[in-house]
Amino acid sequence: MKSLPENTAMAKHLIVISYDAFSEDHWELASTFPNLSKLINNGAYSKELKSVYPTLTYVVHTTIATGVYPDKHGIHHNNPLQPFVKEEEQDWFWYREDIKVPTIYDAAREQHLNTAGLLWPVSGKSSIKYNIPEIRAIRNENQALKVLKNGSPLYCIQMEMKYGRLRKGIQQPYLDDFTTKCAIDTIKNKKPNLLMLHLIDLDDAKHAFGTDSHEVKQVIARMDTRLGEIIQAVEEAGIKEDTVFMVLGDHGQFNVRYKVHLNNLLQEKGLIFKENGEWRWRAYFQCGGGSAYLHIRQDDEEAELLALAAIEDHMRDEASGIEKWYTRDEMDHLHASKFTKYMLEAKRGYCFEEGLEQPTIVDLKHQGVTYATHGYSPDKPEYRCNMVVSGDKIKSGHPIGDVNMVDIAPTMAKILGIEFNACDGRALEEIFI
Repeated sequence: MKSLPENTAMAKHLIVISYDAFSEDHWELASTFPNLSKLINNGAYSKELKSVYPTLTYVVHTTIATGVYPDKHGIHHNNPLQPFVKEEEQDWFWYREDIKVPTIYDAAREQHLNTAGLLWPVSGKSSIKYNIPEIRAIRNENQALKVLKNGSPLYCIQMEMKYGRLRKGIQQPYLDDFTTKCAIDTIKNKKPNLLMLHLIDLDDAKHAFGTDSHEVKQVIARMDTRLGEIIQAVEEAGIKEDTVFMVLGDHGQFNVRYKVHLNNLLQEKGLIFKENGEWRWRAYFQCGGGSAYLHIRQDDEEAELLALAAIEDHMRDEASGIEKWYTRDEMDHLHASKFTKYMLEAKRGYCFEEGLEQPTIVDLKHQGVTYATHGYSPDKPEYRCNMVVSGDKIKSGHPIGDVNMVDIAPTMAKILGIEFNACDGRALEEIFI
């Protein structure tokens, strides 16, 4: 990849802040806070950023980093398929090698630009120079060693020694406070040309307390404080005039009343069963909140027919929770991964779960449980994301309108003056002065 002539770069430094689950329903509130409103007034913005399918964090962040849809980049879910493994014990797509196409941070390093990544999904063992990847210890692994092994060891140790006391595992707000302090330190001492930062507090609060909760409003206030600290770090580093900020959400969330345990349907058809005390499957649903993949054992046509019949039977009930059943042609239209032939889309107010221990439909309200999630189609109403791009060469107070998630990487490339052409999206030329 060739760099563009130096005078075509819009800035020497680009700070990308992934504000996980920052969606249109909280634009009005968030934009009243001083730091985000400052970026909006001095930049271009949209509350109509369309995500990709399924709207899961690792799927979307890979699109942000590559500029292509999941059918090309290969990250189809947060997790590889792991039937019958409890969610907290599952591997995730933690590693750069899982991505099948070039990334913007690879392109930046090839042009000898300084890169940094803080809890950026799917960045383990990547080319990022200063990298604390988002990765979690499972099955008795040591968390610190796993981060060191898959990130930048010396940098990770330095950040841990300086700010590790702020963190309490993955509890919020401590995790995002730690990540923000690392970002501030990195901006001041490393002055990266590209910093990609993932903040998770809002997503966690929505999952736990619902999208319209008091806790969510508290997070939005905390997030603005963090944003202000990052802006101040840029000023103190003396690079304000040469920096563009990009703040964006990756998906929305919907409040959920009913959890639908889809694999019960397959178990009833004998497609999930125990053999010699071990669970086996001929068909299996890999669930992602608002959507689910249907997996069929290769060449098992009978299992396919039985599984589809089970779906049809269940959908006859209005309370099934299934809004739509996508075939491969429809999935191609959505640019969904080539991983399977069929997907299910949940109705708003419902989500899909893999476990076999619960009744097929569980009413969370009757249990006194508040919950929200994502994974739904990006075409659902009231489900768009927010984006702000702010800097000296960006138009001020400029509404963009419709934007696609695949437009982010080519726009990042345009800002940094990097040639990055193999994208499904386009650079947002209209935001520049």
